[in-house]
Amino acid sequence: MRSIAVLILLNLLATVTFAARLKDIASIRGVRENQLIGYGLVVGLKGTGDSNASFTSKSFTRLIEKMGVKIEGQDLQSKNVAAVIITASLPAFAKAGNPMDVTVSSIGDASSLVGGTLLQAPLRAANDEVFAVAQGAVSVTGDGKDIHTTAGRIPNGAMIERDIQADFSNRKMYRMTLHNPDFTTAARTVLTINKELGGQYATAKDAGTIDIVTPFSYENRGVELMATIEAIEINPDQRARVVINEKTGTIVIGEKVKISKVGLSHGNLTLKVSDGKKSGADDKVTFLDTGASVGDLVQALNKLGVTPKDLISILQSVKAAGALHGELETM
Repeated sequence: MRSIAVLILLNLLATVTFAARLKDIASIRGVRENQLIGYGLVVGLKGTGDSNASFTSKSFTRLIEKMGVKIEGQDLQSKNVAAVIITASLPAFAKAGNPMDVTVSSIGDASSLVGGTLLQAPLRAANDEVFAVAQGAVSVTGDGKDIHTTAGRIPNGAMIERDIQADFSNRKMYRMTLHNPDFTTAARTVLTINKELGGQYATAKDAGTIDIVTPFSYENRGVELMATIEAIEINPDQRARVVINEKTGTIVIGEKVKISKVGLSHGNLTLKVSDGKKSGADDKVTFLDTGASVGDLVQALNKLGVTPKDLISILQSVKAAGALHGELETM
């Protein structure tokens, strides 16, 4: 039975200009989320908590004692309690009092967090400072048969406790970093920004870093400046690349991948990439001109009835022969 696969061809025509907003291909240095982590207890479980985790019983005992209940002797044991790790992402420019979602994940042998409630727990950054406090009912999706129930979320389950200080609007210089560093894209970005601002305000430090000096007209108006720059459309350049997922049969082919002079035979399939000269003996051979794109190659192979599996083998062989000019990445 013929296998079914997906072929995705990113082969844009030369007459089509692809433009992306700068905010979608770059980020402003220092404007990012910060990861928070904490440790806490989930209670109210229906016998699905930790059965024999010493850290859970000790944590539960200390919690009860803090509430004024004196515990004598050994630590408390309860299968209605589970120890969890709490994670969250603190938004850029977060302000005290704003809520945010948190994720809780069991670290003991609890079988399920369904029906549990997270007790108040501090969330800390990498510098060990507390930035939020989490508490609330854990939401778990699934019945445990197909989906893990030892992790869940608490929508708006944490309250931010302090403002994230950032003197943003008064900066004299801003730094942007491209998500995919590229010298051509960086140069285009600098030219476009300077044209938009009407002066030499942007410079490229390297293939992925662009510095922007605040124009006098935008002094103390950093938000408006960044809003203007983020909306600028850039035509990002890309490396010639073919990405193959052999497990799923998915092939992603970049526009700029070219094919040199080559002839190939695969089973009962025959194809030549040549200088355009065709002999009479080659009437049954499919020809492509030298410098053809991979898009041309794919179209020619499709006419020959090539399956995605065959195409993967052909592309790998053409690359091994040195006739495919671009990166070939196999997942």
